[in-house]
Amino acid sequence: MTGATGGGFLPYGHQVVDDDDVAAVIAALRGDFLTTGPLVAQFEQAFAKHAGAAHAVACSSGTAALHLATMSLGLGPGDAAIVPSLTFLATANAVRLAGAEVVFADVDPETGMLTAETLRAALKSPARGKLKAVLPVHLAGMVADMKVLGAVADEAGLVVIEDACHAIGAVEPDGARVGACAHSRMAAFSTHPVKTITTGEGGVLTTNDRALAERAQLLRNHGMERDPARWSDPAGGRDGGGPAPWHYEMVEPGYNYRLTDIACALGLSQLKKLDRFLARRAELAARYDRLLTPLAPRVKTPARPKSGAPAWHLYAPRIDFAALGRTRGAVMRAMRASGIGTQVHYIPVHRQPYYRKRYGALELPGAEVYFRRTLSLPLYPTMTDGDVDRVVAALKAALGLA
Repeated sequence: MTGATGGGFLPYGHQVVDDDDVAAVIAALRGDFLTTGPLVAQFEQAFAKHAGAAHAVACSSGTAALHLATMSLGLGPGDAAIVPSLTFLATANAVRLAGAEVVFADVDPETGMLTAETLRAALKSPARGKLKAVLPVHLAGMVADMKVLGAVADEAGLVVIEDACHAIGAVEPDGARVGACAHSRMAAFSTHPVKTITTGEGGVLTTNDRALAERAQLLRNHGMERDPARWSDPAGGRDGGGPAPWHYEMVEPGYNYRLTDIACALGLSQLKKLDRFLARRAELAARYDRLLTPLAPRVKTPARPKSGAPAWHLYAPRIDFAALGRTRGAVMRAMRASGIGTQVHYIPVHRQPYYRKRYGALELPGAEVYFRRTLSLPLYPTMTDGDVDRVVAALKAALGLA
C-alpha cells in the first residue's frame, strides 16, 4: 500500500493506491486499448450502479463533468444559474463556459452550503439572464438538503445540477446515494487524487435521463456522431450500399473530455474499496471530533446534516482565529513547520477579480463568516489514529491552547 506517511509529512489529502490498483493499471497498459476502449463503459456501469443512477458518463475531470452538465441541459447565452459562492472555481466557471451568467448565492455560515433561505434570496437577486438552473454543492463531503432545495427549485422552474465533486459515496437523508439524482437532473463528481476514490485525474456525470447522458457522451468527444441512425444526412455517409465505416457527423462543437482506459482501470479497482475508504474516513473524523470538542467554542467540529451519511472528503473545523489572537496564516505556517499540511476550502468565488468585475461587489455574509473560520486538516484512509493525535496536538500548540 502506498500513501501511508508514518511520522513524515501529513498532507491535507492523499490518494490511497494499493498493489491491486497498480496491477489493474498494468493490465490496462498491456491491453489493446489505452483510451476509448471497453474499460470506460465498465467503469461507467459500475459507478452508476454504486450511485444508484441509470447512467454515468466518465470524463477528464470534475470540472469537465460540470461543464458537460451545463451544456447537456442547454444553458447558454441569455440564461443564468444560481451558484453558492462558497465552492471551488469550477462550479461557477462551468456556467460561464456554457455562455450563461452566474448569480451567486450566500450559504449557511456553519455548513458553508446552500440552504432554502439563501436559494430564495438568490432568486430575488438581479440576474443578467433568465434563471434556468441551480448548482447546489455538497461541501467537504457533507450532504446539502437536496429534497428541500429541489422543492424550491421546482417552484421557481429551475433545473438542479448537483456539484457532488466532494461527495462520492455520501448518502442523503432519505437513504439514496448522492448521484442517484433523486432531486436533481444530473450530478457531477471528481476523481482527483485527494477525493474519496481516484482515477488520477477524472470526473463522472450521473443522470437518470438517457437523452442527457447521450448528449454528454457526444459533447465529451468533439460532438462527433458515429451512429448512422442519428445522422442528419444518411445518404452523405453511404459507401457501397451501406454506411461508410469511417463516416461521422459533427452535430455541434464539443470537447476532448474523454477519460482513458488506463484511468478507468484504476477507477474500477478503487470503486471496489470505496465503502472501506468511507468507513475509515468516518473513523478518523470521529476521532478528530472527540479530541477537538473540548476546545469549543473557539474551535468547533464540522457541522453535519442531522441524517444521512457524509463522505468526509475534508475535515474542516471552524476556528475563531480572531478570538484566539492568531492569524490563520501564522497557524498554517506553524502546522507546516510541525510536518502537517492544511488548506482553506474555499475563498468565496464572488471575491475573484473576474467575477467582481463582471457582477460588482456583493455582500454574502454567510460565505464570508464560513471562509474566515475554516481550516482543512489532514484526512485520508491511510492515516493512523496516532496521526490524528499528532495533528490535534500541533493545532492546539499553534492556537495557544496546548
